[in-house]
Parts: sequence; structure tokens; C-alpha cells
Amino acid sequence: MTILSRYTTDRNELRIVPLARDIGAVLLSAILLLWLWPLRTVPTGHRGVVTVGGAIRNIEPEGFLLVWPWQRLNIFNIRAEEATVEGAEGSTSDTQPVKVSLTVRYSIQTDRVAEVFEKYSHDGNLASYVATATQEVFKAVTAKYTAPDLIAKRATVSGDIVSALRMKLAQYGAQVINVDMRNFAFSPDYMAAINQKVTQEQLRLAAENKVRTVEAEQKQKVAIAEAEATALRAKADGEAYANLKVATAQAEALRVQNAALAQNKDVLELRRIEVEHVKAERWNGALPSSIYAGAPIPFFTPPTAK
Repeated sequence: MTILSRYTTDRNELRIVPLARDIGAVLLSAILLLWLWPLRTVPTGHRGVVTVGGAIRNIEPEGFLLVWPWQRLNIFNIRAEEATVEGAEGSTSDTQPVKVSLTVRYSIQTDRVAEVFEKYSHDGNLASYVATATQEVFKAVTAKYTAPDLIAKRATVSGDIVSALRMKLAQYGAQVINVDMRNFAFSPDYMAAINQKVTQEQLRLAAENKVRTVEAEQKQKVAIAEAEATALRAKADGEAYANLKVATAQAEALRVQNAALAQNKDVLELRRIEVEHVKAERWNGALPSSIYAGAPIPFFTPPTAK
């Protein structure tokens, strides 16, 4: 008997009951096969939590594994995830309200998968816990700083938030990878006061720089004037010294000459004769038109007695 004859009559009419029974048997077998098929897969970056009746039996790594029908495989994420807190609010030690948006990247510690699965999450998603802890940590950290310190020491504040958040999330089996802060802002009135203060500080620094520039220019001018005065004094001292030396030399020459003349009267008479000779050579032969009493007449003055 062929397969076709199994589902048809002698008059080639379709036999519905046997066909439906066989189709149902095939579907049931396929469903049972899929349900009882033991081979499962744990994706990369996950852990497989095998439970029996809700109780954890084993934690499986990535790859293939056999899961029997009485067991259940739960896929647990251990990759890095992030939780975002928009507009986290806090208050500084000087009672200034402050807001910030934070993004926290975290992952589940691989050796605490069973604990997190049992207490907090069946898939590794701790976003709600992270957001709550982040809000609490931000309030606690900002309360330690004044508003100006939050601005001037932002790197230190960020480090304090990360450290405190790591301790806080460790109780949930999570480890903090990093924390990003953005939209850091105070109240509009305080921000306006800060901007005004910054503007005044910039003006003050500009004025100080201008004063320092003027002082430097004045010092430079004084230094140049002192150098020029020093050079003039040195030049004057040199000229005075040179003149003194010349005068000293001339005086010494006159002294020597006078001493020589005083010692030799013949030399003095010879000089007088030389002078008279020079006068005679230069005389044009004309006598003075007016002669006063007692005035000497050229070339008629009798020689002095020796």
C-alpha cells in the first residue's frame, strides 16, 4: 500500500481522519523534540544561570551546554551597561542648589552573578539601582563643597563621586567603569553673579597687566637715562682728566723754561733781540701819528743798562 492510498478511498476520495491524525502526530513530535532538545547556547558577554524549580544549580560560561527538560537556562548579561540620571539635584555647603546630568557605565562582577541573580536582577540590568545610588552619592558629595569649589575643583569632585559610587554599587555586585558629568549648573541668579564676577576679575587682571607694562616701560626709561648719565660722567671725567694733564704739562714746561731763563740772562737778552728783530721785519717804516708823553718810540728806545 502506497502513502497516497493510505489517505484516499477506492473512489479516490480523501480520508480526512487518518490525515489529520498523522499531521497531529508529526506536530506533537516536533514540539516534544524542541522542548526536549538539550543543546543550548550562551552568547558572548553573558553567563548562563541554570535553575531547577527556581533554585540556582549552576553558572555556565559562553558557548554550548546541555540543558535537560527539568532545568531552565537564564541568560545573564555581564557586559558594560549604562544608566543615565538627568537633572540630578544637590546642594552645596553654602546652600546653593546645583543640578547635573550623569551617565554611569557599569558591569556585573563575574564572581557575583549568582548573588545578583538571586537578589536584584535575573538579566543583569541594575539601571534602577544605579540611578538611585548615583542621586544619593551626588547629594552627599556636593554637600562637602562650596559653590566656588565645585567650579574650581571639578576634577576632584568627579573623583569623589566615582569613589563613593563604586563603594555604593559594590553592595549590588556591580563595578563602576566611569562616570560622565554634563550640564553642570547652578541657579540662574548664581550663574549671573558668577559671570559678573568673572568679568570683573578679567577687567582687574587687564588693569594690573597695564600697570605692570607701564612700570616696566618706566623702569626701562630710568635704566636708559642712568646709563646715559653714567656715560656722560665718564666722558666728562675723561676730558677733565685729560685737560688736567695738559695743564700740568704746560705749567711744568713753563716752569722749566722760566727756570732756564732765570739761570741764563744771555738767553733772555737773546730772546728780546729776536723779538725786536721780528718787529723790525714786520715794521712798515711809518711812525705813530700821535706820541704820548712817556710812550716809547719804536727803534728809538735806548737799551737798558746791563
